[in-house]
Amino acid sequence: MFEKQIKIPEPEEILASMPLPASLKKIKAERDKLVSDVISGKSNKLIIIVGPCSAHEASPVLDYVERLGRLNEKVKDKLVLVPRIYTNKPRTRGVGYKGMFSQPDPAKSEDILKGIYAIRELNIKAIEASGLSAADEMLYPANIHYVDDLLSYIAVGARSSENQLHRLVASGIDVPVGVKNPMSGSVMVMLNSIYAAQSGQVFKLNGWQVKTDGNPLAHAILRGAVDGYGNDIPNFHYETVMQVVEGYSKSGLKNPAIIIDANHSNSSKKYKQQIRICEEVMQNRLYDGDFKRNVKGFMIESFIEEGNQDEDKVYGKSITDPCLGWCDTERLICDIAEKV
Repeated sequence: MFEKQIKIPEPEEILASMPLPASLKKIKAERDKLVSDVISGKSNKLIIIVGPCSAHEASPVLDYVERLGRLNEKVKDKLVLVPRIYTNKPRTRGVGYKGMFSQPDPAKSEDILKGIYAIRELNIKAIEASGLSAADEMLYPANIHYVDDLLSYIAVGARSSENQLHRLVASGIDVPVGVKNPMSGSVMVMLNSIYAAQSGQVFKLNGWQVKTDGNPLAHAILRGAVDGYGNDIPNFHYETVMQVVEGYSKSGLKNPAIIIDANHSNSSKKYKQQIRICEEVMQNRLYDGDFKRNVKGFMIESFIEEGNQDEDKVYGKSITDPCLGWCDTERLICDIAEKV
């Protein structure tokens, strides 16, 4: 039984009531091109998608993104920094904090309409304050049109990459979409998901039959895997990455590209290990030209304060997965820039 609670307006209504200002649309378009050029191989820069595991409170997220904007000025010749403003939080057991989209106040129950306005306001303020447009995860495909005009990068998570609707919706998105390997770690499933996202599709979405042309900028994110006993299996090492490179070469997919997620099962959520993982990957880029051509950047979980907390008491500290602190993040990003 479904109990109707609040009528949610269509995306067009929300966007009309809270549009992205024209001055910021220009910034967003320039940022889209920067990110797309890296994925397509037109640019030799690396993409760094970096920020908190989940954006649970606006003030510290804006503080963090402003810092990232200042750091971007130092490294922009080598890197494209994309703040993680993740407003949907997947839950393995389906309960717990579900992100700002559902719970704009983590201490209160779901209020999705309020959440939609809250994340639009957060993203608009972030672009205004830093000159950087953000990345978010497409956890619920039917909801993406409430925010896709604000984002320069969209991710499909490990639990979603095998889902048909996620693949289909990704085929109609105009910015790069990173598809994570599924929890099993299957490279073939990930490549098949990318193939579907790069292909034109016809399907039902939000009461309409829609047609897409395919998204040639859909690509792979390696985030590690989990075996049947719950053990983490990293897939950022040279041998595994080159298996994905080989899979790309056999598949006929456009714009082969791999992003390395330095946290999650690659680090077993030991957040400090993200530094070592990035260093190893950068060393492998020096060693092998094919590795370098295909590995286009990193996802890094980072916030103002390192680690995590159960409740929102420490400013700028994650309430979900543990993150690198700002000082370590700044050093890591500068180190990566030196090695590009």
